[in-house]
Amino acid sequence: MNVFRGFLCTLASAALLLCSPLALAQATKSGLSEQKFSRIDIYAGYGYLKPINTSINGQTFNSIYNKNMTISVTGYLTQHWGIQGEVGYFSADSPRGAFGQCIGGACSSRDQSNYTLQGGPVYRVRLGHLSPFAHVLGGGSRTRGPFLQPLTWGYGVTAGGGVDYIFRFWNETFALRPIQADFQYSHVNYGATPTPAAANYTGILNMPAIKLSGGLVMRLGNVETPLAVSEACEVEPSQVYPGDPIRIEPATVNLNPKKKTTYTWTTTGGQLTVAGDGANLDTANLAPGTYTVKGHLTQGGKSYQQADCSRDFTVRPYDPPTVSCSASPGSVKIGESVTVSASGRSPQNRPLSYTFTSTSGQLTGQGSTRTLQAGGTPATITVNCTVVDDQGKTASATTTVSVTAPPPPPLPSSRNLCSVSFARDRRRPVRVDNEAKACLDEIALVMAREGDAKLVLLGNYDTGESAETGAERSLNVSLYLKQDKGIDPSRIETRIGSQMGRGVDSILLPPGATNPAVGSRSFDPATIRSHGEAYGRKRTATPTRKRRRRK
Repeated sequence: MNVFRGFLCTLASAALLLCSPLALAQATKSGLSEQKFSRIDIYAGYGYLKPINTSINGQTFNSIYNKNMTISVTGYLTQHWGIQGEVGYFSADSPRGAFGQCIGGACSSRDQSNYTLQGGPVYRVRLGHLSPFAHVLGGGSRTRGPFLQPLTWGYGVTAGGGVDYIFRFWNETFALRPIQADFQYSHVNYGATPTPAAANYTGILNMPAIKLSGGLVMRLGNVETPLAVSEACEVEPSQVYPGDPIRIEPATVNLNPKKKTTYTWTTTGGQLTVAGDGANLDTANLAPGTYTVKGHLTQGGKSYQQADCSRDFTVRPYDPPTVSCSASPGSVKIGESVTVSASGRSPQNRPLSYTFTSTSGQLTGQGSTRTLQAGGTPATITVNCTVVDDQGKTASATTTVSVTAPPPPPLPSSRNLCSVSFARDRRRPVRVDNEAKACLDEIALVMAREGDAKLVLLGNYDTGESAETGAERSLNVSLYLKQDKGIDPSRIETRIGSQMGRGVDSILLPPGATNPAVGSRSFDPATIRSHGEAYGRKRTATPTRKRRRRK
């Protein structure tokens, strides 16, 4: 039973190997079609025959493994298919025989034997050094039974396969067959029982068996399957303009140089003239479009001796011109001019003419260059450059010119004038003294000279003083400028400065300038209490009580 299971596994593995698409794909990928496929295989090997649960007249058939051989001759019609004839010889020789084989005290020296002469189809593949195969055989089976049934012909079938390991030396003439595993079935009729004494010599034998063998294979000849011819159409050039010639040539593979080759050419457009194996094609008067050239090759009546090819060619209309457009400079001020240039090209060198248009401004000039005079308002002007050939085919391109207004005049900036110090008179810290009047006279001259400017007075104060002290200082300075120097009060602005000492800073603000005194603040003059005289003049004295003298 274990031998039978091993046979089934071997046979299933061989079938999977032969039928596996992956194995066939790998064989093709590795270029096995270029390896040698023998035409005749001659095999001789030593084997083993194991009947499976077979008995006749109560006597079991034993395994046969000595004095045996398997010889086959296979002729291949193609690289894969062939016809095989096989001879099997399995004979045992036991001088005493086995139990139950002796009749009437006499034992035979000839035990059970099996000879086959069968034939049938075989299929093989080539996987590198290995060549798996499978076969199905049928024919005669001559068998001697265990009860001295005489050698009698019957019929039988054999199915199985194996694998050959091909040696690369001597042009792959020899191969080793490590295993050939077959299932063999034999049917033999030994006839009816003539007498009761001869009952053991008769009967019908139905014997399934496993046959294993291994040996050497001689591989002779080589099967060469004719390769199909192929043809490709070479069209040069494949794109033309009306009237341009085209040359057609065949590109062929697997031609038999011993056979005559005939070429036939047809086209869906143009006029063909045969020249050698190829043809010349005249495209005059063909409308633009795509056309097809077809070729037919013949070396015989069989399908692999014929081939067809097809190739398209295109008749193109004359190409339109191309143009580029540029402006120099690309950005100008109002009223300035720009040079606009166009560069056109015709693939077939047709004569060209130019036209220009713009969204604003004025264009002057001729040829491929124009002068653009910018308008009076800021804008982005688009200039269109158009080129046309003698067939009316056109191309256009655009460029842009940025027209900007002149930059505005710079904004006026403030200017610091002289500062008035109140640090000299500690008893009258807010009074404008005579030394300060020199600075104020200078400020008055500037204000008179720049009649549209304004003056900002920043009253500063010292540590320990209040911000109102700085405000009173700026008011006293403004009072002097207004009353003694006649400066328009609307042109003077008084503000509280910072805690930076006892003084008043003066800042001149031309029209449009902004006050740079960050951190200063305005105040209401009515809320500021005056302390003593504002500047050099005495104030009107207020009546006071006389002090009573002490007695």
